[in-house]
Amino acid sequence: METNNSASQQPNQQQVIINNYVKQGNGLGTAGFVLALIGLLLCWVPVIDWILWLLGLIFSFIGVFKAPRGLAIAGLVISFIGIIILITLIAAVTTAVASAL
Repeated sequence: METNNSASQQPNQQQVIINNYVKQGNGLGTAGFVLALIGLLLCWVPVIDWILWLLGLIFSFIGVFKAPRGLAIAGLVISFIGIIILITLIAAVTTAVASAL
């Protein structure tokens, strides 16, 4: 008495689901934030500060139009703080030179 159980015995099959999740980043916003932060830390070095500030401002401004915007906005804020410090330092040096003459 042979019983035909082949129809009732099916192999255990597993379904594999692969989710390809691509993390969206904002490289320009991150670069703008980092450059603005380095420019703020090096505000006592005139030429390097100007270059880093300008690049940080440009990259952060472009990065604001891409998602996620967090670091791009932070880069813009730091860049505006940097320009205030830059204008203050230029005014102080100009006043000191004018009073020395």
